[in-house]
Amino acid sequence: MSGLTIQEIASRLAAAGTPGRRASPEASPSSDFSPVYLPRGDHDLNPDFYDPARRLIPAAVLVPIVERPAGLSLLLTRRTDHLDVHAGQISFPGGRVEGDEGLEAAALRETEEEVGLPRQYIRLIGMLDTYVTRTGFEVTPVVGAISPPFPVVPDSFEVAEVFEVPLSFILAPSSLQRHIRVFQGKERQFYAFPHGDYYIWGATAGMLVNLVQVLTDSAAAADD
Repeated sequence: MSGLTIQEIASRLAAAGTPGRRASPEASPSSDFSPVYLPRGDHDLNPDFYDPARRLIPAAVLVPIVERPAGLSLLLTRRTDHLDVHAGQISFPGGRVEGDEGLEAAALRETEEEVGLPRQYIRLIGMLDTYVTRTGFEVTPVVGAISPPFPVVPDSFEVAEVFEVPLSFILAPSSLQRHIRVFQGKERQFYAFPHGDYYIWGATAGMLVNLVQVLTDSAAAADD
């Protein structure tokens, strides 16, 4: 798996089904035996997080895959510590959809604004599943390929650091952890990918779990 190419990733994203809102693992049959399609999200490990009647805010993030000679890597950001929401956390560049712009346009715009990476350096190759956050956002991860060299000029207000993590690390089964914390008086579970000084968890880790599943499930299907 560590020797994946961008072309293979694009093929596996396409083979996984309709991009953006595939059935999440907890999908179950309805009364008429048709599939129930729920988005992925913070409720995957904590079902009481999900309120199907809640009005969600559309958002998009870019999942940037960098084509390095030593292998593919994922570009991530560390948010500044003074922000009111998700301060200091690891995330993909992205944010809410504005006006009538599409999901891909929103992901590219936010990447330009946060990271200073112009959209002409990014080749979009697919989408992951829709991810619903506890805070009420319906996030679509848009996957893009980037070939060096490319400029990076982070917005100093929002982004403390831009860094890369090898895709091979994310794909290694030993890299994924599952933890429990007490939040608002209740035990909550969450995924995490600790990597050196970086602690990738929450929605970003959940989207990475989805990426791993798409790549490994498609590989297994191809071997059958």
